[in-house]
This record gives sequence, structure tokens and C-alpha cells, in this order.
Amino acid sequence: MPETPVAVRQDAVRETFDTLGQRVFSPIELRKIVKGNRDRWFTDDEKVDTWPVESRNIASIVATLGAHGVLNKVDLPFPHRKYNRFTCGDVDSLELLQSVDSNAYFCHYTAMYLHGLTTQIPKVVYLNVEQAGTGRQAKLSQEAIDRAFRVKCRLSSNMIELGGQRVFKLNGRNTGKLGVVDLSVEGVQSPLRITNIERTLIDATVRPVYAGGVGQVAEAYGAAAGRVSVNKMAAYLKKLAFNYPYHQAVGFYLERTGACKASQIELLREFPMEFDFYLTYEMRDPDYNERWRLFIPKGFQ
Repeated sequence: MPETPVAVRQDAVRETFDTLGQRVFSPIELRKIVKGNRDRWFTDDEKVDTWPVESRNIASIVATLGAHGVLNKVDLPFPHRKYNRFTCGDVDSLELLQSVDSNAYFCHYTAMYLHGLTTQIPKVVYLNVEQAGTGRQAKLSQEAIDRAFRVKCRLSSNMIELGGQRVFKLNGRNTGKLGVVDLSVEGVQSPLRITNIERTLIDATVRPVYAGGVGQVAEAYGAAAGRVSVNKMAAYLKKLAFNYPYHQAVGFYLERTGACKASQIELLREFPMEFDFYLTYEMRDPDYNERWRLFIPKGFQ
């Protein structure tokens, strides 16, 4: 026999989602919400406003809520893994993206923008989910460094287009979410997880291609003057223990701002400087900074 037609109360549905304090839902989260509330939503009272539902199963209810604008289904088809999300009301794209993983956080140019370290409005979003393992580091040599930085920097292919922006979901090295903080952003209901200023500057130094290039990285260092803790940056560099001597590039950028005390700069010069290093990849006819043993783009002083 055909199932008896049913309907859900419009006011009860809206009240449920208004009081949840959440606007982005995974399919599993949404199923739990509908399953826990559908008995309260169902009614045969003709005096209240209702939406007819084809059946009592969860999929039918979700389809009805979508048809009446309560929910909006969004596909995030990252090449390495696809995600489906449901939103309720106006949701900022960053809040939506953060929902893909409870450990995800924004980094590089996105963090620079959120911290006010750039006046540019980025057209690319960088979201990082750290890998589980720490990986092994190869023995370093000058020949290996020269060979690696002579060519283009490898870029992630794990990218989608969303709302006119490109979104990269990075799988960074395991740092234990070092320097990741919650930041309240106007227009975004939930705090965003992002790298703090010190970690952001380090990440931008390591991958300037994800931060608008060395010019934008240098501007970010300048904008961070008076807000950045050089002591914290030095401590982070020790914890991160990079194979490459990125501390030479960090020291160069910090000194270039002219805003750091000599004692602060010395914190970076205490690190070993055993190799010549590079500010970025694929430079042609670069200049050389002897103090930091650093190749830099020609004319970039």
C-alpha cells in the first residue's frame, strides 16, 4: 500500500536550525539532526504552515528542505577526495571550507589576508590538513639545494573552483598544528582556524608561491612589524627543524624591515649557516646576500 502522505511544520523546522548554532553540516551530521527531530516536525494539523514530504525517510525530508530553501547542498570535488556539505542560511566560503576536516586550518596567503598583512584581496584560498606522519629528511648538500631551487616549485594539484576563487587543499607536514589559533572574523559565525602571524610568515617564506611571491612576503613582514615576536619565530624554527636552512631567509626578511633590534636578528644568526640558500625558486641571474648566504632576485634588496 502507498505510504500515507505526511508533512512537516515549517516553523518547527526553522526553529530547529535557528537554535543549532551551526550553519554547515556534513551528510552524517544532517542525518542525525533530521532523525532526532523528524517526529517533532511531522504534523497533520491543517492550521499550521507545512511542507508536504513524499515519505518519512531521511532522504525525502532532506530533499524537501532543499526544495524550500532551508538547506543548500554544496559539492566540494577536490581531486584527492570529494566532499558534500549542506548549508543553512548565508555561509561564508571560509566557514564552509573549514568544515571539510576538524583539523583543517587556513594558511599562507589566506592567513596573511586575515591577519591584515596584505592589502591585496586574494583570489586563491589555502587550506591545510596536516599529514599523519613526520617523514624522513634526506642528508643535505649544497648540490642538492642548488638542484632543487634551480627549477620551479612543485604546486599542489588538489584544487577546486568555488565562488570565483581557486581553493587549494594542502597536505602539509605534521607540525602538531604549531601556531594555529582561532580567529573571529566579521561575517563568519564560527571562529576560523588559522596560523598565527609568526607561523604565517614562516610558511610564506617556505612557499612564497602560495603567498603571492617574494614581494608580497616582504610586504607581509613589514606589515607585521611591531606585532610579530622574533623570539617566537626562532622557537618555531627550532621546533619545525626544517631540512633546508629557511632561517636564513627568515632572518633576511626580518632584517630587511629595519624594525628589529640587533639582538633579535642575532637570534636567527645563531642558527647554523653551512650552505648557500635561495629566497625562492627558479631565479635567473640572482643577487647574493653574503650576510645571510642567500641568493635573492636581482635588484631585491
